[in-house]
Amino acid sequence: MTTASPGLLDKERIIAGPGFNRWLVPPAALAIHLCIGMAYGFSVFWLPLSRALGIKEAIKCGPDVGFFGQLFTTSCDWQISTLGWMYTLFFVLLGISASVWGGWLERVGPRKVGVIAALCWGGGMLLSALGVYLHQFWLMVLGSGIIGGIGLGLGYISPVSTLMKWFPDHRGMAAGMAIMGFGGGAMIGSPLAADLMKYFATATNVGVAPTLAVMGVIYIVFMVSGAFGYRIPETGWKPAGWTPKPSQVNNAMITQNHVHVSKVWGIPQFWLLWMVLTMNVSAGIGVIGMASPMLQEVFGGTLIGVTQKFGELDKAQLAAIAGVAAGFTALLSLFNIGGRFFWATISDKLGRKVTYSIFFLLGGVLYFSVPGSAAVGSKLLFVAAFCIILSMYGGAFATVPAYLADLFGTQMVGAIHGRLLTAWATAGIIGPVVVNYMREYQLGLGIPREQVYNQTMYILVGMLVVGLICNLLIRPLDSKWFMTDAELAQEKRLAHEKAAASEVHHSGGNTDAVSPIVVVLAWLAVGLPLAWGVYRTMLSVAKFFV
Repeated sequence: MTTASPGLLDKERIIAGPGFNRWLVPPAALAIHLCIGMAYGFSVFWLPLSRALGIKEAIKCGPDVGFFGQLFTTSCDWQISTLGWMYTLFFVLLGISASVWGGWLERVGPRKVGVIAALCWGGGMLLSALGVYLHQFWLMVLGSGIIGGIGLGLGYISPVSTLMKWFPDHRGMAAGMAIMGFGGGAMIGSPLAADLMKYFATATNVGVAPTLAVMGVIYIVFMVSGAFGYRIPETGWKPAGWTPKPSQVNNAMITQNHVHVSKVWGIPQFWLLWMVLTMNVSAGIGVIGMASPMLQEVFGGTLIGVTQKFGELDKAQLAAIAGVAAGFTALLSLFNIGGRFFWATISDKLGRKVTYSIFFLLGGVLYFSVPGSAAVGSKLLFVAAFCIILSMYGGAFATVPAYLADLFGTQMVGAIHGRLLTAWATAGIIGPVVVNYMREYQLGLGIPREQVYNQTMYILVGMLVVGLICNLLIRPLDSKWFMTDAELAQEKRLAHEKAAASEVHHSGGNTDAVSPIVVVLAWLAVGLPLAWGVYRTMLSVAKFFV
């Protein structure tokens, strides 16, 4: 009796044989994350879309056309505030889809999930292109917002457990490499979208629809290529010559056992870590959204060498300081990306708990210092503080998968990570609301613009204190939460795990050795677009220092 051979997307098909180079897996993960990271840069479409019909000037909707009216109208342009709901949908759907389908990911493997994520994310952009062409906003909401948001969540968590199993010696670094790509996606996608819109724009078309279509196709090709680069190690695999250090084996914060995803909602440590991530991200994401206006309102004309305050500047001067602020925002994005790799790698040495304690302690000091540096007019201290803060914001995302693997084991870490990402969706609401509404409240009290962020900074310090307390309360898990040997064996059966690649390929001499040239080419495939994105970002950063 013969069994059917596994299909191209099946988990059994991607078990790596002897000789496979694990350094092929991070570029596969980067290929997906660099594409879905464009979610951060989607705002590049808002301004041209707000005048998609009027071209030069927006055709404004009447007072009788509210949000739901704009979903179906073909006679007036969409408001930027309406378009902004796409951004909210991205991260709400990311958290929901990662939470709902995380367990399924562990059982079907990263290749199948990566391909589905590609079809959802890229296909969603194609549907959005049709929505722009027909001027039907509901198609954009369905395409990029809902379908794309699901692809966003699936793509985000697809490499997590795989990387943890390939790099037991460098869990933090491995996660940092992939999640760095999510931060870098907008650095590539935003300038690419701007260039394409400029190319496709005509006297009667702002060029968004063809841009979305082209990018959708590019993303599908790139992400599917990455998904087919995913491989998983044989059961019990470890790097040649590597044995866990005594500090890892004897460290109570690094478990050798595994927790089933179905149990995490009832584990106190999960909720403490959920609060840790929520507080860190709430503080950081609120600042990201207001970084540009904050710099302009705090320093006003001094950004371009004049003494007038923000409210005293003329139109030309306001345009000039906006250009400087754009450079500041670009600089923050570089630190956000670099921090993902730096802090995640450092956490392998310091431990996750210590690393997060640094985020909260150092972050609290820096937020507290901002009103002082603004009061004395020190742009250097102000900018330096936010650069370090944003590096730790990115570092929190990159370090948390390894923190989860340490506490809950690696068997279902991707699924558990998906559940934890509901903290991101929560923080995406809390952070901007606190910063934006506090600003409006302070302005309503008549406080000068350069001082309206002072109280906000102190509130963010309070959030970090809450996060620090939660982090310090995290202890090793009680043994009752871990799967028994029988439960673990059952889960591995459900996850279609095989002891060795030869069990699937039916070849005792099976090998997956590849030429070092292939590894170099894989890294160039993701490295060159990322380098181009960094270059374009540096051009914007230069405006800040000129």
